[in-house]
Amino acid sequence: MINYIWVAMTIIGFVFAAINGTMKEVNEAIFSSANEAVTLCIGLISILVFWLGMMRIAQETGLLAKLSSLFKPIIMKLFPDVPSDHPAVGYMVSNIIANMLGLGNAATPLGIKAMEQLKQLNGGKTSASRSMITFLALNTSGLTLIPTTVIAIRMNYQSASPTEIVGPTLLATVCATIAAIALDRFFYKRRSRKGVK
Repeated sequence: MINYIWVAMTIIGFVFAAINGTMKEVNEAIFSSANEAVTLCIGLISILVFWLGMMRIAQETGLLAKLSSLFKPIIMKLFPDVPSDHPAVGYMVSNIIANMLGLGNAATPLGIKAMEQLKQLNGGKTSASRSMITFLALNTSGLTLIPTTVIAIRMNYQSASPTEIVGPTLLATVCATIAAIALDRFFYKRRSRKGVK
């Protein structure tokens, strides 16, 4: 569905430009944006490689395991349906830590693996379980301590103070995470009262 929306928006943009006689500007924007996208991606690679390397070092030294054990009690409170020794717990904790470090690219495969494990725990059903909904809400709100990718983008565009985004990002993501957990619990309790599992 999203592909159709993008195609429709592109066609509408070209038709609008043709009607207004601004096709030259559109062509210039396409080529300059393509060039800018490549430059931005190359600039982001160095930051992402650094933080992914740090994550690997944390994993090899056992720091990630210690962080996982630190977050495990919180995770078990949020996901009471998931057994504490289930592989989904490890993937969920790693995903949350990667999100906290602003490593969305690293968090995505971990999140997918966590969802696969949660689906197996749910008996392979096509409908989402309570834990899957909670995990999705947490993942979407994305508590972020260090917005690595945003800092990298700001540095790439020569921001005078690329790290000044840390405070507002932390505040916004803390509020979003609290709201996500509160809404998740509210709707779960409401469904439970109606007898819906």
